[in-house]
Amino acid sequence: MTIRIARPDYEERLLPYLDTEDIKVLIGVRRSGKSTLLQALASAAATRDGKDNAILIRLDGFDMPLEPTAEWLKERIQAALDKADGSRMAHVFLDEVQEVPAWEKVVRQLRTRERTDVWITGSNAFVLSSDLSTLIGGRYIELKVSPLSFKEYLSFSKARHTQEQPVEALFARYLKYGGMPGQFDAPTESDEYVESMLTAIYETIILNDVATHGGISDIDLLEKLVRYVFVTSGNLFSTRSIANYLTSAGRKTSANTVDNYLHALEGAFIVSRCEQAGISGKQVLRPQYKLYPADTGLRNLMSGFSPQDLGFQLECVVYNELVRRGHSTSVGTLRSGEVDFVASKRTGEKTYLQVTESLADEATYQRELAPLDMIGDSFPKVVLTLDRYRCGVTPSGVRIVNLLDWLLY
Repeated sequence: MTIRIARPDYEERLLPYLDTEDIKVLIGVRRSGKSTLLQALASAAATRDGKDNAILIRLDGFDMPLEPTAEWLKERIQAALDKADGSRMAHVFLDEVQEVPAWEKVVRQLRTRERTDVWITGSNAFVLSSDLSTLIGGRYIELKVSPLSFKEYLSFSKARHTQEQPVEALFARYLKYGGMPGQFDAPTESDEYVESMLTAIYETIILNDVATHGGISDIDLLEKLVRYVFVTSGNLFSTRSIANYLTSAGRKTSANTVDNYLHALEGAFIVSRCEQAGISGKQVLRPQYKLYPADTGLRNLMSGFSPQDLGFQLECVVYNELVRRGHSTSVGTLRSGEVDFVASKRTGEKTYLQVTESLADEATYQRELAPLDMIGDSFPKVVLTLDRYRCGVTPSGVRIVNLLDWLLY
């Protein structure tokens, strides 16, 4: 049985956009919960303006034509609008709209209709943004939906389990299997179900959202690239270094091809690029970057759910949480040393963060604090760790915070 559990942070952020003129676009990796949020918005619209005025069309559903056309979509919407109360706002919700060729022409015409509120979702950024910006001149709002945060994960787990589970045990499972909401559709907690679900999501993203929409025919090379990037996420890369690795592994390729493939992966929201940026006077002439998967479950799928590389998994969780909280995030590069993340707000505020499994070892403690102590400005400096007994503030003002507490804040 599918469990419908509210995501109040998203719903509170999205509801004020009901009735606004701009087209609202929910973007994000496939199966991250966009469809469920769209259903929640449609329900709110039905309560406000009547059931017939909330038109929800899921374009990847079984009841859709095998080869839908823009003309078919327009007729489907028009038939629903004919039943709506013309004196009230009509709300049109189109789920996975990129499944219909030339969909953007329908949306452009729909936008000219009075008292019509338009929402769409999609799993490919470049298909959506390029088509929309070309045809409607930027009159749309993009709202990103991510897999569950750990805080949301606890809420979903609590809604399903009658017996409360330890937070640490739930975090271990979250770290291993990630935050795709669909894992809570299983009647019981099942590793086999979650692993099968993640495999299906991965294959759909690679074959549909990346290969098809990215015009990629060499699936073998694409999958080898994804596996390498995921398993080594947390390392600094250059496009050329990735191409050199793949060539040495028997798949000769070029930096240009790798760049195109990465562009397609980013467009499907399955991976994000975190670039180097100089701090405290350091200039980076040829910036490298780290690549973080959208979900640790998808990352760990590539390694057979091996418990190795815990530090990189923690980094992935922190990076995605920073993005979820609205930070622009980069890798901080000093004259000597590196800071895991520089999280910036539009206001100009920054936070410097280090992420480590443990600070129990004195050498690790000194290594993690040293780069932060080298930064001369007064912005907050934080070390996130699974430890608790060393939490507090150092003499130089660095805050040591338990990672789970930070995620649940």
